[in-house]
Amino acid sequence: MAQSNMKVAVQKFGNFLSSMVLPNIGAFIAWGLITALFIPTGFFPNESLAKLVGPMVTYLLPLLIGYTGGKLVHDQRGGVVGAIATMGVIVGAPDTPMFLGAMVMGPLGAYVIKKFDGMIEGKIRAGFEMLVNNFSAGILGGILAILAFLGVGPAVDAFTSLLVEGVDWLVAAGLLPLTSILIEPAKILFLNNAINHGVLSPIGLEQVQQGGKSILFLLEANPGPGFGVLLAFMLFGRGTAKQSAPGAAIIHFLGGIHEIYFPYVLMKPKLFISVILGGMSGVFTLVLLGGGLVSPASPGSIIAITAVTPPEGMAYLANYAAILVATVVSFIVSAIILKSSKATDDDIEGATKKMQEMKGKKSSVAGHVSNGTLPEEVNKIVFACDAGMGSSAMGASLLRKKVKAANLDVSVTNTSISNLPSDAQVVITQEELTPRAKNKLPNAYHISVDNFLSSPEYDKLIASLQDGITDEQAEVVEEAEEEAVNAEPNADHEDDLLLEENIFMNQSFSTKEEAIRFAGEALVKAGYVEESYVDAMIDREGITSTYMGNNVAIPHGTEDAKKAVIKSGFTVVQVPDGVDFNGEKAKMIFGIAGKDGTHLEILSGIAVVCSEQENVDHMVQAKTAKELKDIINSN
Repeated sequence: MAQSNMKVAVQKFGNFLSSMVLPNIGAFIAWGLITALFIPTGFFPNESLAKLVGPMVTYLLPLLIGYTGGKLVHDQRGGVVGAIATMGVIVGAPDTPMFLGAMVMGPLGAYVIKKFDGMIEGKIRAGFEMLVNNFSAGILGGILAILAFLGVGPAVDAFTSLLVEGVDWLVAAGLLPLTSILIEPAKILFLNNAINHGVLSPIGLEQVQQGGKSILFLLEANPGPGFGVLLAFMLFGRGTAKQSAPGAAIIHFLGGIHEIYFPYVLMKPKLFISVILGGMSGVFTLVLLGGGLVSPASPGSIIAITAVTPPEGMAYLANYAAILVATVVSFIVSAIILKSSKATDDDIEGATKKMQEMKGKKSSVAGHVSNGTLPEEVNKIVFACDAGMGSSAMGASLLRKKVKAANLDVSVTNTSISNLPSDAQVVITQEELTPRAKNKLPNAYHISVDNFLSSPEYDKLIASLQDGITDEQAEVVEEAEEEAVNAEPNADHEDDLLLEENIFMNQSFSTKEEAIRFAGEALVKAGYVEESYVDAMIDREGITSTYMGNNVAIPHGTEDAKKAVIKSGFTVVQVPDGVDFNGEKAKMIFGIAGKDGTHLEILSGIAVVCSEQENVDHMVQAKTAKELKDIINSN
C-alpha cells in the first residue's frame, strides 16, 4: 500500500510538472524554429531576426510556465501572481533561463494568493471586492518577486549549473547511455513528462544557450525503442496485438504519441529489456556522432525531431542514426522475446487497462487498441457549454445534488468549453458541443446529453461511480454537506437577481427568436445587460439550442458577450401555449445574465425545481408573478 501511494504521489507530481510545460510547447517550438533558422549557424542567418532568440528564452518561456503553473493552482488570479513572482527569478539570474525557477515560483505565488483569498472570503464589505482583489494580488506578487530576486533566483541558478555540470560529466565519461535504465521504464510508468519537461528540458535549454544544441532533448523523445517493439509485434506477435500494431506504429512514429506502445510492453514485461537496450544504443550513437536538438521535440515524432534539428555539422545524420540504431536494437531483442514466448494470444486490452491503472487516468490513445472506459477513480466532473453561464450551470447543479445524495466524494463544476480545466476526468456536454469538448480535452471521458434537466446519463454515471466509494470518501462528502448548509445564499441577494417586475405572464410568440429577443430586451430594461447582449443571445441559440428539456429554455449570451453583462439577473417569461425550440415546446423561458458567477445560486435552484415536470406544469399554470416566483423559490 505504501509503495502504491508513493507511486501515485510521484505520478501526480510528474503530471503537475508536465502540465506547466505541455500547454506551452508551441512557444518552445516557435523559439526552437527561430533559433534553428536565424542564428549565425542557422539555415537562413539573419542578425535582426536572431534578436528574438534571447528575449524569448529569457522572458517569454519562463513567464508562460510561471503563469500556467499558477493558473493550475488558483485559476486566472493564481496565474497572474505566479507570473509576477516568476519575474523575480528571471531578473535574479539573468544569465540562466529560469525554467526551474518558474516551476517553483509560479505555483508558489498562486498558493500564497489562494491562501490569502481563503482567509478573507466573506469578510470584505460590498463594493470593496475589486479594490481588495487587485491590491492584494499586486502587493503579494511584488513581495514574492522581491524574495525570488534575492534568494530563489540565485539558488536555482546555482542548482542548474550543478545539474549541467553533472550532465556534462556523464557525457565526457561516456556514461550518458546509462540514463536509459531509468528513462525507458519511467516512460511506461507515465513519468516521462516529469523527467523530460521537468528535468531534461530546463537543463537542455541551458546547454543550447552555451553550445547551440542539446543531446538531452532526445533522451526521452527518441521514438526508436518503441518503434522497434511495434515492428516486432507486426511480424512476430499474435492475435489482437499483431493486428493493431501497424496502426499503433504509425501513430507512434509519425504522430509522436509514445504511450501507444506502452500496453505492448506491459503485456510482456520482458520487453522492458528491449526498450532499455534500444534507448541506450540510441544515446550512445548520439554521443558518438554529436547529435542533439535546439529545443524539445514534442510530440516525439520523426517530424518534430527533424523540425528542431540544427543544420550545422552532422546533426541530421547523428539524430537519424540514433533513431535507426535504437529501432534496430529494440526490434531484434523484442523479436527474440516474442518468438520464444509460449503464449497463444496477446491480451492487449488487458494490458491497456493495466496501463491506465498505472497512469491513474484514461489514456488519450487507448481507444486505438481498446474501447475507452470510465476512469476507476473519478474526483472531478465538469459540465461545459459555450459560455459556461446557463445550461452547464443547471446541469452541474442537478448532478451535484445526485452526487451528494449518493455520498460520493466527487467535485462537479461547470465552465465554458474554452476554459475546460486540464484535470477534468469526466466532461458532460450537449450532443452538438461534444466534438468541440473532445478537441479541447481529448484525455477526458466525454458524455453527451440531449436534456440537461432529466438525462438518464446522470443516473448511469452515478451508478458507475458508486461502485468505488469508500467510507473515507463518504465522511468527506458529509463534511462538505455540512459546509454547504452553513453557506446558504443571501436571500436579499437572490431577490435582486429575480424580481417580480421581471416576470412576464401569459406571453405568446410565433418563433423562438422572437421569444429570445423579448427576454433579452427585458434584461436590458432591467439594467442587467447592454443592448448588444440581445443579439448575442440570438447568436448563442445558433450554436446549439438552449432548450433544456421539461418545457424549459434558458437563452443567454455567448462567451464573448460576457463583457456586455452589467450585473447578474434573470427575466422569466411564461408561454402557456409554448414556442418551438427546434421541435420542442418551451413554455417557461428564463433569460439569463451572469457576471462573476453571482447568478449560479439561484440558477441552481431553478434547475432543481425544473428537473420535475410537475413543478414546470405548476409554473405554466400560475396566474401571478408572485405565485410563479414562489414556485421557483420552493426548492
